[in-house]
Amino acid sequence: MTSEQLEAGEIPAKRPLWVALTPDMFTLALVGTVALASFFPARGDFVPVTDILGRCSIILLFFLHGASLSRKSVIAGVRDWRLHLIIFSSTFLLFPVIGLALSPLSGRVIDSSLYAGLLFLCCLPSTVQSSIAFTSIARGNVPAAVCSASLSNLSGVFITPLLAGLLLSRHSAVSFDSWTSIFGSILLPFLVGQLVQTRIGPFLSRHKSIVGFVDRGSVLIMVYAAFGKAVVNNIWSAISIDQLLILMGVCVGVLATVMFAMRSVSRHLNLSPADEATVVFCGSKKSLITGIPMASILFPAASVGAVVLPLMIYHQIQLIVCAFVARAYRHEADRKLAGNVKPAAAP
Repeated sequence: MTSEQLEAGEIPAKRPLWVALTPDMFTLALVGTVALASFFPARGDFVPVTDILGRCSIILLFFLHGASLSRKSVIAGVRDWRLHLIIFSSTFLLFPVIGLALSPLSGRVIDSSLYAGLLFLCCLPSTVQSSIAFTSIARGNVPAAVCSASLSNLSGVFITPLLAGLLLSRHSAVSFDSWTSIFGSILLPFLVGQLVQTRIGPFLSRHKSIVGFVDRGSVLIMVYAAFGKAVVNNIWSAISIDQLLILMGVCVGVLATVMFAMRSVSRHLNLSPADEATVVFCGSKKSLITGIPMASILFPAASVGAVVLPLMIYHQIQLIVCAFVARAYRHEADRKLAGNVKPAAAP
């Protein structure tokens, strides 16, 4: 599924299997950046240059996120409080519980640094673009999806660092000396962006490509810096192909568990099919765009590469799986709609 289809909220009714499994251009760029960092990591005087570029891109990224997040979109749809509560609980409660339940795997089945990345993944907010796009494809409740995704990202700026610090304290993964950096690089730019949102927000809404360019560009810069340092610290000699395959399987299992749980809760509460689709897609996503900058601030430089690897894998898996699931919801909605349409009376 391509980024253009996600942003437009459209997908062809019938697509060959190989098309659905083809990664988008951003995913290919991520893979290329990891390969570049693996063969040509930053060294010597180039290291502080990449660090400064990465820090500046984080500040700009969260400023633009604050400036582009309309308060009206957050306020709109608040009447669907039950949906928002379910999605919020999935994002910041169910996911962390699942992450903790996987703790017996750490150091036995999967490397402890990768497990720290899984825990961090479980602390992240939902995505905005893909949550809304998949909900639209599935004929779900789009206004509620916009509200929930916006609230999730707004809350994640504050909740994710706290959750990560709480869950990862035993693993000594989070550097608590970085809380000043968290405020200066994430919270403060976001709040400043919110303060000026009424002035520059309309401009950003008309030029969404600016935010998209900063989103993707900043992530690529930070992935290069993170994996470059990880390569210097011999990440690829510490993580085998078997470990990567196990990690992929765990990510698939986590996504399937959450999606099944959201579907079950929705049906238990007798939610409409449109609301069920909203809960399933918004409640199962994790944001790569938010996660990599936060990881660069929260974790020591030597461990960031391994920490963001589960997030990068989960990102592509959620796009592939949800493309199929959204199409299934859409076909079911269209079938019910066709069944409810009565043929016109003969003249």
